Amino acid sequence: MSVQVSESGKRTSRSGGHWMLYVGLAVAGALMTFVGARAQQKLTDDSTFHKLMDDYCAAWSAGNAEAPAKFYAQNDGLVFYDVAPFKYNGWKEYHAGVQKEFLDGAETLKLTAGKDLKVTRHGLLAWTTVSIHLYEKAKDGKTTNVDLRYTGIWEKRGAKWLLVHEHLSAPMA
Repeated sequence: MSVQVSESGKRTSRSGGHWMLYVGLAVAGALMTFVGARAQQKLTDDSTFHKLMDDYCAAWSAGNAEAPAKFYAQNDGLVFYDVAPFKYNGWKEYHAGVQKEFLDGAETLKLTAGKDLKVTRHGLLAWTTVSIHLYEKAKDGKTTNVDLRYTGIWEKRGAKWLLVHEHLSAPMA
């Protein structure tokens, strides 16, 4: 710190400039910490949802609607869009409809999440988009290979992420 003597003979300090430098460094440090924490959160979210999507696909590949039930919020009033029919209102309807529409006629079913997973999170809500490949061998011997578009809206409830809405669709031929 340097000291100056003013014309009136009083000693003054030139540390005001240093104070601003310290404040600036503190703000810059806080911003870097925030950016670093945000980047770490993004890596954690990406890892969490990659695992969730892989487990989700494995559960649906089990060929029954019981296995994936753990990924879904069970409250009434939720809407789920699938490739057929147009929509399901609530998990109970979705469970019964998908079981009848798809799973009962399948001998083998395999869902595979693509490498293009995108996760966007705001607090306790997150949405994911990813392509999913569906392979099905029906009980009548027919096979289906189709790429689907998937959007899932997830809500963190306690320690678990649960789907509160999803949309599956297939591009028109």
